[in-house]
Amino acid sequence: MTEATATKAMFWEPRANDAVVCTLCPHLCHVGKGLYGVCGVRKNNQGQLDTLIYGLAAAINLDPIEKKPLFHYLPGSKSLSIATVGCNFKCAFCQNYDISQASKGKNREQFGRAVSPGEVVAMAKQTGSATIAFTYSEPTIFYEYAYDCAKLASEEGIHGIFVSNGFISEEPLRAIRPYVHAYNVDLKSFNPDYYRKIMGARLEPVLEALKLIKQLGFWLEVTTLVIPTQNDSDEELTKIAEFVAGLGPETPWHVSAFHPDYKMTDLPRTSVETLRRARKIGLDVGLQFVYSGNMPGDDGESTYCPSCDEQLIHRIGYRVLANRLTKGCCPDCGQAIAGVWG
Repeated sequence: MTEATATKAMFWEPRANDAVVCTLCPHLCHVGKGLYGVCGVRKNNQGQLDTLIYGLAAAINLDPIEKKPLFHYLPGSKSLSIATVGCNFKCAFCQNYDISQASKGKNREQFGRAVSPGEVVAMAKQTGSATIAFTYSEPTIFYEYAYDCAKLASEEGIHGIFVSNGFISEEPLRAIRPYVHAYNVDLKSFNPDYYRKIMGARLEPVLEALKLIKQLGFWLEVTTLVIPTQNDSDEELTKIAEFVAGLGPETPWHVSAFHPDYKMTDLPRTSVETLRRARKIGLDVGLQFVYSGNMPGDDGESTYCPSCDEQLIHRIGYRVLANRLTKGCCPDCGQAIAGVWG
């Protein structure tokens, strides 16, 4: 592992007595000298806010784009996926808590291997990756690293992707738009109290960010991890589905199965019946594309034409077995299918 080196952060304002306010995300952390923000990776060093994880990759993998999940963005392509430690949420069900939560608590670990933005892009080119995905933890908190990687990648024709909790301020979201092309946002609940208690955050800024992501022209897909007894009621799933439909009925919604992890090991896995119920709710409110996640072999993994209901893209797990789209259209009825296809 490599020791972290501090790099001046973006998006902060000085305050009296060498304090600063971090404006990267809606926490708007007021950080006294020598202290850290909620994420644990941004520190006030003598009145300057520094990021402690720039160029420090805690995870690098080559993934199918479907694993992000992005089903309407260059299906079947490869995505170089990268993360650092840290997150601005504290989700009790986090499946990547070993890196997302490592920067918090007494130890405040910042670990990984040194990989420069140039090396990240070279790796993407070498592996034939169409995209670089900033994922696994929370890309907002390693914004400076992601920004520089995505900017260099765009010069090589490689697209940037954020897989995010959507808890980001307007200015950084606008600033990264030229270099990041697609977003998958986890809309974890539609209950403000649940966001406060389980995520340590607020729902409303996520909803506002989702609206802005759509307005700015990012390709957007939304994921909800359906957790038994937590967010799986018809009422809550309907509220989430209606909100996503309000962003545009063409917005794909992924309803994914939960498996016990981290601090939620006492809950059961999401049943097939629950996931199919969630998918039906999405389709019933007018969404054109609702997908089953973490349920390999389910019909809900594939893409169907919203006009004639013919299968267009056949998937099992993260594999695309067949893609019948012709220039982004259904070959049977000619319906244009929203997405980025090549």
